[in-house]
Amino acid sequence: QVQLVESGGGLVQPGGSLRLSCAASGFTFSNYAMTWYRRAPEKEREPVATISHRGSSTNYADSVKGRFTISRDNGKNTVYLQMNSLKPDDTAVYYCGAVVQHGSNWTPYWGQGTQVTVSS
Repeated sequence: QVQLVESGGGLVQPGGSLRLSCAASGFTFSNYAMTWYRRAPEKEREPVATISHRGSSTNYADSVKGRFTISRDNGKNTVYLQMNSLKPDDTAVYYCGAVVQHGSNWTPYWGQGTQVTVSS
């Protein structure tokens, strides 16, 4: 079955950095774009960054442009999110997700998430 496991979250002070990882299994990872999402308290989940299946194209939410970098290693079935210059507003549970094709159907998947807390 499709499985996505996030790791790397934690408590960091404003201005600090974290690197999140998402290990994927159960599908042909290199065929699919991957997206990092986050859900802050009292807010809906929002996309943060997306990377195409080969890693040649990336997209970022305006709020994280210039601070976050998404990357992937298809040999390791892993997608990363490097987060620099963290702000308290970045506090959220971060999820990685993919929309995977099963025959003619497309199904969204995401992991359990990893908590990122930015606080002084």
